[in-house]
Amino acid sequence: MTCLLIVCATLLILDNERNPEPQQTITPTSKTITTGASLVDSGMDDYIKKIQSYAEKHDIKPIDAKIDPVWKAIPGYNGLTVDVTKTYKMMLDGNNFDTNHLVFKEDPPNVHLDDLPPSPIYKGNPEKPMIALLINVAWGEEHIPHMLKTLKESEVKATFFFDGSWVKRNPSITKMINLEGHEIGNHAYSHPNLNKSSLKETQDELRKTSEIIDDTLGVKPKWFAPPSGSFNQQTVDVAHELGMKTILWTVDTVDWKKPDTSEMVTRVLSKVENGSMILMHPTKPSAEGLEAIIKGAKEKGLHLGTVSNLMSEKRVDPYK
Repeated sequence: MTCLLIVCATLLILDNERNPEPQQTITPTSKTITTGASLVDSGMDDYIKKIQSYAEKHDIKPIDAKIDPVWKAIPGYNGLTVDVTKTYKMMLDGNNFDTNHLVFKEDPPNVHLDDLPPSPIYKGNPEKPMIALLINVAWGEEHIPHMLKTLKESEVKATFFFDGSWVKRNPSITKMINLEGHEIGNHAYSHPNLNKSSLKETQDELRKTSEIIDDTLGVKPKWFAPPSGSFNQQTVDVAHELGMKTILWTVDTVDWKKPDTSEMVTRVLSKVENGSMILMHPTKPSAEGLEAIIKGAKEKGLHLGTVSNLMSEKRVDPYK
C-alpha cells in the first residue's frame, strides 16, 4: 500500500512539471484609464495635468440668455471645454502633448431663451458668427422665384413670415417655399397695426394665420413677426400663449421704399455683424441684391441660417 502511494505521488509531481499552472503575468505600464470619469495613472500624472492646465486656460465659458435693456431678449450661447478623459485616451499612444488631439465638448449655459419672460427678440447672441434673413411676405409674389433661386444656389435657408390672407390666396407658392426647406413664421392675417389692436383682435389675427399655415403646410409656426414692426407687450404675450416668440430685426433693407439696389446692399453690409437679423420683403431691390448680401456676409466670416439656427445655443466657427 505504501508503495502504491509513493508511485501516485511521483506521477502527480511529474504531471505538474509537464503542465504547470498558468501564472498571471503583470506587465508594468504607465498608461492606465479607469472605466469611470476619473483618471488613475501612476506614471502619467504630469501628462494629465498638462491637459487639465490647457483646459483651464482655453475653456470658453457659456453665456446665459438675458434681457438686454436695448435689445431685449438675447439667446444664450454654449461654452467650449476640453474633455479631459477623451483627450487623454486620444493621446495615450503619443509621446508628446499634442494640441491636435484635443477633444472638446460644448458646455450649455444655465439660463436659456425659454427661461426668460415673454420679450421681443431683435438679434441673436453677439458671440455667434451667424445672421438670419427674415423675409416678410404679404405681397410681391412675382419676386419670390428669383429669391428662391438665389437662396438655393447660395445654399442658404431663410425664415419666411407669411401673412395669413396671402397664404390663403397663394397656397402653391407657399408650398414651394416650404418644400425648399425654408423656415416658416407667422406674420398675422391682414397686416394690422397690432399696437392699436384689442386683445381679441390680436388673438384672432395670430391664431387664424397659424391655423391656415398648419392646414396648408402641416407646420406650426414658432416665430411671429409683427406687421410693420408694430406691437406692444400684449402682442408679445398673445404670441407666447400661442407658442410663438416675437421676432423683430437688427438691420432693415427698407426695400419697400424701392432704394437703389447697390446702395441698399452697401448700407446693409455696413451694419451686419454677429447675430444680426436682416429684414426684407419680396421686392425688386431685395431680389436683385440678395446674392450680394449673402456673399458680403460670408466674406465677413458670417454663416447665414434660419431664425431657429440663430437662436440655437449651438456653437459655430466663423465662416471660411
